Parts: sequence; C-alpha cells; structure tokens
Amino acid sequence: MGILFQLCVSRLLDSKNPSLDTIKMQVYFDMNYTSRGEFLEEHHRVIESRLSSVSREITDNRACVREELESLYRKIVSYVLLRSGLGSPTDIKIVREATAALQSVFPPVELGTFLTLSKKDKERQLKELTMIVTGIRLFNRDCGKGGEGIDDLPAILQEAIPVSTQHVDSQLEAVQDQAYRYTAILEKAAKNPLLSQELQPYMLKEALYNARQYEIFLQIILSDIITCAREVEMMIKQLGAQLEQLKMTVKSKTAVPTSQVFPIFIALSNVWTSFQDETVLISILSNLMTHLEPFLGAHELFFPEKVMQDLLDGVTVKTDMYRMKEHMEDRVNLADFRKLEWLFPETTANFDKLLIQYRGFCPYTFATTDGLLLPGNPAIGILKYKEKYYTFNTRDAAYSFAENPENYIDIIREKAKKNAELIQLLELHQQFETLIPYSQMKDVNKHYTKPITKCESSTQTDTHLLPPTIVRSYEWNEWELRRQAIKLANLRQKVTHSVQTDLSHMRRENCSQVYPSKDASTQSMTEGSSRVPRPQIYIAGLRGGKTKTTRGVKVNLTRAVDET
Repeated sequence: MGILFQLCVSRLLDSKNPSLDTIKMQVYFDMNYTSRGEFLEEHHRVIESRLSSVSREITDNRACVREELESLYRKIVSYVLLRSGLGSPTDIKIVREATAALQSVFPPVELGTFLTLSKKDKERQLKELTMIVTGIRLFNRDCGKGGEGIDDLPAILQEAIPVSTQHVDSQLEAVQDQAYRYTAILEKAAKNPLLSQELQPYMLKEALYNARQYEIFLQIILSDIITCAREVEMMIKQLGAQLEQLKMTVKSKTAVPTSQVFPIFIALSNVWTSFQDETVLISILSNLMTHLEPFLGAHELFFPEKVMQDLLDGVTVKTDMYRMKEHMEDRVNLADFRKLEWLFPETTANFDKLLIQYRGFCPYTFATTDGLLLPGNPAIGILKYKEKYYTFNTRDAAYSFAENPENYIDIIREKAKKNAELIQLLELHQQFETLIPYSQMKDVNKHYTKPITKCESSTQTDTHLLPPTIVRSYEWNEWELRRQAIKLANLRQKVTHSVQTDLSHMRRENCSQVYPSKDASTQSMTEGSSRVPRPQIYIAGLRGGKTKTTRGVKVNLTRAVDET
C-alpha cells in the first residue's frame, strides 16, 4: 500500500504531465460550472442568506416609542438599498434619495399597520417596497433628477460582453491552431512508425487531448456569453419601453393613481434585476475562463516553437472545417447496408440535436490510430447502432466501423482505461457506470434526443362552418311552460325575511328566500282480510222422545258469509 501511495502522490505532483493537467482541468470545470439557471438560482440564494439577518431585525421588531420607530424606518431604508444593489447604505446622498422615494409610497405613519402584519406579510411587503423604490429611483435617474450611486449597467454590459467574447475567441483560435498542428503531426507519425517511436516520450497525444478539452470548455463558455448578449439586447429594449410608458403615464401630472404606476415601477425593477444577473454571469464566466488557463502550461514546455516547426516540416496543417469540406460529397450508400440504419439531414427533422457519441469525433480513426482525434462529418451519414449515433471523418471509415462496431467500441473503452481524461473528453460515462460527472449528479437518468424520421399528420374539416343558432331557452312542452308561469306567479306573493342577532350586528345582512312547504299525499294499496263463518250444525231428538222410534232432526245454525 505504501508503494501505491507513493506512486499516486508522485503522479499527482507531476507538473510536466499533460494528461494530469487535463484531468485537473476537467475536475475544476465540473465543480465550478453549471447551467445558466442554476448559476442565477445560487446567486439569488446567496443574496437571500446575506439579507436574512437584516430582514429578521425588521420583521421581529416590536417598536413602540418614537425613537424605536425611527430606527426601524432607517433599517427598512437600509434593507431596500441592500436588496436593490443600487448604492451603499453608508452614503448619505444615496440614503437621502432612497428615504425620499420610500416616504412617497410608505410614510413613517404606516409603521403601526406594518407591525401588526404577520412575518410572511412583512417580508412580502418589504420585497414589494424594494421593487417600487428601485423603479422610482431608476425613473428619476432617467429624468435627470436623481439616481445617485446607480451604475449604467446596460452601457457596462454592452462594453464588457464584446471584450469577453473577443478574449474567448482569441483563446479559442489559439488552442484550435495548436490542436490542428498536433493532429497533423500525429497523422504523419501514424504513417511513419519510426517517427511515432521518437514522439512517444513527448506525450503528443496527451497534449492533443489537453488542447481539445480546453477547446470544448471555451466553446461552452462562449455559447453562454452569446446567450447573455442576446438577453441584454432584449432587456435594453424592454427597459426603454418601460421608461417610455412611465413617462406617458406620469407626464406633468401632480398625482397619479398608484394602480397605474406601481406595476410599471415593479416591472422596471425586474428588468434592472435581470441586468444585474447578466453582470454576475459575465463575471463568473470570465473568472472561470481565467482559472482554466493555468492547465495549459505543459504545451510551451514540451513543444517550443522551434520543435514544432521541425516536426511540421513537409506537413499540411488542416482545420476541422477543411477536413469536413474535403469529404462533403462522399456519402454512405444506403443500398450497401440492409440491417443498419443511417440518418441524413434531409430525412431527419432534428438532425442537429442528436447526441453524437465520442463528442463527434470519428471512432474508427481513434481506434485504428491509437488515439488520434479527428472530427466526424455528419454529412457523410450518422450511423444509428443500439440507439446511439456515430459520425465518421470519411466514408471508408464509416464502412469499416459498420462491419464490426462492437470491436471498435471495445478498443476505445480499453484506451480510455489507460488515459482517464478520455472518459470526460469523449463522454464515456455510460460505459463506466461508477463515474458520473458532478454536474450530472442531479440528473442521472438523462433523456437524450431521439431522431424524428417519421411523423403522424391528420386533417379535420369543421362540421358546422357557421355559428349555431340554437335557442337553449326554448321550451316546446306546454305543460312545462304552465309550470314555469305558476312558479313566477307564486313568487309575487312571497315575502323575504331576515334575522339579525347581537353577534351579526354591523357585520353583514343575511337574507334567504324559500318556497313554503307543500302538503302532499299519496295513496298506496291497502291490505284486507275476510273471515269464514264457523259451521254450526245440530241434530235434535238423539236422546229419544215419546215415541219408540228415534227421529233425528238436523238443524243448520251456520251464519251467512255476508253477516260476518
């Protein structure tokens, strides 16, 4: 273990290793760069955390006497200045101007009402007051009647963005020229084994990886700066429109309804806050680019200009654009491939948005030349293999790769194990599942763009071209009309009653209207029963009589059915 630690320490402390510089560059960029939205979200979170103590002093205040109320009002003015970022709360002129603007919308006599609010309502009102006061100060500045301590952010940004863009462009041009020269030398070495052996100690491929990685990072930064420039251009138009609308609303009036001007003041404040956000973004991106430059120190050490000129003797240096134009007409013939799918610009709707493997470099060239990076040409055709997309620098490379893609993919994977910087450079994180960039930790299950080669379309004709003329209130049933007439006639005889108690006194009037309950009865089937008379039959003379012969007389005393 001790030997392993020594090897690791010596490798990390090696200041003459382009491969290690590339890894350091990747780690620094990965830890310090994020999306535009997350940059601004973090910036706003920091501002809120810094203002939390000042806000807490205001919302938790229980001022009663005059001196305490005056102190509370001064704290509100300081909070407004700190939150708006328009001047220092220690400058007397700025404080006076902010106090005058605040008094016009929130006089000190309203502090009593403010103290009765809940904590959340206080915080909400403080933010609204900040935006309104900011809008008032910006309007006064535009009219030439104030604006002490307010920087001209639109002019500053219009000056800073072109300077930043020019600086990134110059750095990008220099590193691209360096990468093109390294590529030309490596192409020459690939055809000359003896030269390849001579260049091995110089770590020329590692230097190429370092230059390509720096180029990619600069392109990301440049893209963000261009986005900032577009946003600033749009916001300058919005700012002018808001100020013009405010001037038209106010004009020479002595009093203007707050419902008309307050929304404009708030909109003006939001535009200015966006200017401040763009200023922060430009500063962050410039600092990020400045901190990336030290990771390029090994180039001048290993490859001074004299050495480069000797190596470039008899070699034509080609740019990426020149290489693409060279093979622009060499396209893949679909008839040569029955089982593989190829995508072309004219048959794929979102062709430019496809996520190309290996960051757009040709996988065949990289695998067969032991790590040479050449940009792929999408115009030749994009190969779709196992839901992934590959580009190639020549048609021959595309045909060779298509014969056995898995073989070349395995070769690239093994090469990346030896040069760890290739995992980030070629975006091989899916092949090394244990390695996930820090910036992608929040979005591990990333959904990539799929090509759109087919689409479903449908048409529909309106059933009713003219608007309907159906009268919904029409009723054809005469009995229904009579029922409605009786209902309306009954309403004329109804009286509305209202009741008010001590508890509801001076609150509101309650009224209700009802129909009187109606007597109704129904008739149902009744249950009935009948009783059958019991038979009562007697025989007289059974005990004998005066005569010797017994004669019986049958007597039926059973009652009739209708008598029961």
